[in-house]
Formats: sequence, structure tokens, C-alpha cells
Amino acid sequence: MSFPWAKVYTPEHPFMKWMDERLPLPRLVYNAVGGGYEVPRNLNYFWNFGFLAGLCLVIQIVTGIVMAMHYAANTGVAFDSIEMTVRDVNWGWLMRYAHANGASAFFVVIYIHIFRGFFYGSYKAPREMVWLLGVVIFLLMMATAFMGYVLPWGQMSFWGAKVITGLFSAIPLVGEPLQQWLLGGFAPDNAALNRFFSLHYLLPFVILGVVILHIWALHIPGSSNPTGVEVKSESDTVPFYPYYVAKDGWAIGVFAILYCAMVFFAPNYLGHPDNYIPANPMSTPAHIVPEWYFWPFYAILRAFTANIFFIPAKLMGVLAMFGAILVWFFLPWLDRSPIRSASYRPVYKWFFVVLCLDMLVLFYCGGAEAKEPYVMISQIAALYYFAHFLIILPIVSAIEKPKPLPFSITESVLGKDEDAVLAPSA
Repeated sequence: MSFPWAKVYTPEHPFMKWMDERLPLPRLVYNAVGGGYEVPRNLNYFWNFGFLAGLCLVIQIVTGIVMAMHYAANTGVAFDSIEMTVRDVNWGWLMRYAHANGASAFFVVIYIHIFRGFFYGSYKAPREMVWLLGVVIFLLMMATAFMGYVLPWGQMSFWGAKVITGLFSAIPLVGEPLQQWLLGGFAPDNAALNRFFSLHYLLPFVILGVVILHIWALHIPGSSNPTGVEVKSESDTVPFYPYYVAKDGWAIGVFAILYCAMVFFAPNYLGHPDNYIPANPMSTPAHIVPEWYFWPFYAILRAFTANIFFIPAKLMGVLAMFGAILVWFFLPWLDRSPIRSASYRPVYKWFFVVLCLDMLVLFYCGGAEAKEPYVMISQIAALYYFAHFLIILPIVSAIEKPKPLPFSITESVLGKDEDAVLAPSA
């Protein structure tokens, strides 16, 4: 967002002047992430996760391109090509483990980023488009991650593809033809592996394009902040550079320590041991489970065990699984409260805590075996999940009495001292 007090890019070097007149790329960078982009002064560390998500995307693209150079999308050699990359290619083990754990790191960052949006009302006007594009990014991430999980062609890869693509058969009339079109046959085989590899390679660049739109949409209204109060004066903002560049740099350091600890010391901790067994269509694993970042939605899928009003349980599970994410598209209109931040919404704040606990329960049940009591717990947790968004949130937003908001962002940081509030930023 351009404020009247924002610094204007004025090149001084002759070459930069020449460049600015013909291709104003330095001006674009300066206005997007430099001193020309003013940001609310009270952003906390939860706002670092957007930048970390971009870093994770870059890591995945770079390591994925290197992995693709050595991968063979053929069911006869796919498993061996991964093992060959790890054992025989120089630094191949690093690329493989950085890519595999990078997916987990990406989802950890994105889940925190999303729930920060839930708490601080980042989906509210005028930032609806920022939120909607973010949900699109999450859906593309899930599709990309699923296809990537199939590529090693281990036992869990094969049977995961078998189960997930089998969900399409639940759709009336077009389900089975759609499943066969997706797989290129009647079961996961060479055609399916080639299609998944092609899409897994392509979709990260699609995600990158949507991320650019996401950032573009963010720069129009400007960043939100923990109070939910809009910028009123120059004292409410600071330049993105150097203040938040330094803050993001500190967050990158912490992230790098945790990420490298996983890659170097526990690279297989989040993987499934069955995926180190070559795919065998004649041997079904005892417990088929997707990667951990799919567990909440997998728990919702498995929560439906009986037909409802003549609608098959399988179809209801599929609709609920996709609906659990699609409901996020309607958040800007489901939450009618004029207050953005849950810090000033005492009732909603407690329901948000319950939602977080409910999500943790779904995570646990999604990774557990499909038996009691986990199925019953999944059903209760899934029921609350949808009730939170479709019933509780609209009612609470209509009847809740919020706390008084600060007059300005500066007041929330420095207090009500008039000199502090009215003084321009240095």
C-alpha cells in the first residue's frame, strides 16, 4: 500500500537511471520489499511465517529440480532411482532429505500462517482476496504433496495412491471414468506415475504464480496487524527495510536450525517405514496412512461410517474432506464481527482455542488406526470442526461484545501518551 509519507525510489547512478526508465525492476523491488513499502509497526513474530512460507517454496523448487534430474518415472525403476540418488549421487542424500523434510516444514509454516489468520481476522475486508488466494495456494500444496508422495513408489506410495484416487469413484455417474482418466488405467501403474510426476513438477511453478498474486493483493490494502486497527498516520508504520528484513532474518535463522536438525539428524522421522519397501500390488500394508499433514482431513474422511439419507458414507466422507477446506473460502462472510483481532473478542478467543485443540485431535485420529475409539473421536471432532465455522462463528460474531480497540496502532505500542501517539516516526 502506498502512503503519502513512503519513501520514493530515486536512482542516482547513471546506469540505474537508465535501467529505471526502460525496465523499472529496481523500483518494483524497492516498493515491494524495500524502504518504499511501509508496514504496521506492531507486527509480531507470527507475521514472519508468510516470509518463511516463501522460503520453503524456494527450497522445494530448487531441491525438486535437482531430484528430477536423477528420477525415472517408470514403475520398474522409480524406487531404485530414488535409492541411487541417495547412495550414489554426490550430495544426493542431502537433496532427497531436504526435499522430503522441506514438504513437512512447508506445511508446518503454512498451518501456523493459516491459524494466525483465523485468530487475527486476516480474512476480513479489505483483504478478502488475499485470503482467498491463500486458500487456493493451500489446495495446490495438498495436490502437489500427494503426487510427490506417490513418486518414490514404495508400499505406502502405491497404496496411498490407490486409496486416494479411489475416492473419486464415490462421485455418482462420473466418478469411475474420472478415476480411470486420472490414473490412465484401472489401478496405479506406469501411466499414473508419469502423470503424477509431470504434475508434481509443474504445480510448484503454478503455486509460485499464485504466490505472486497473493503478495500483489496484499500490497493493495497493506498488511494487517495484531490489533486489527488500520493505519492512520506516519507514526503507525515503519519501512519494511531494514526493520522487518532484520526481523525476518532472525526468523530464518531459527527456522534453519530446526530444519537442518531434522535433515541431518532425523531425516526419516516423519516418513513411514513401509515406504522403504518397493511397491507390491499383491501385498496390502496393515495400516495405510498418508503423510502427517493430511491427517486432519483423512480423519474427517474416515469419520463417516454409515449412509446418511441414502447418501453413501464414502461419498459423504469425500464431500466432508474437501468441504473442510472449502469452508475457508466463505470465512470473510461467515464472520460478521466488525472487529478483526481475537485479542479484542473475548468469546471468540476461547472458541479459537477449542478449534486448535479440535485440530490436534483430528491430527492424532488421522494417523491412528481406523478402529474404535478413534473413529468415534474423529466423528465428534469433525462435527465440532464444521460447527465452529458454520454455526458458532456466525452466532458469536453477531452477539459478542468486543473489548475497546486502541485509537491507533501507535497507541497499542506506546500507550496513550499524547506526545508518543502524535510524534512522527524517526
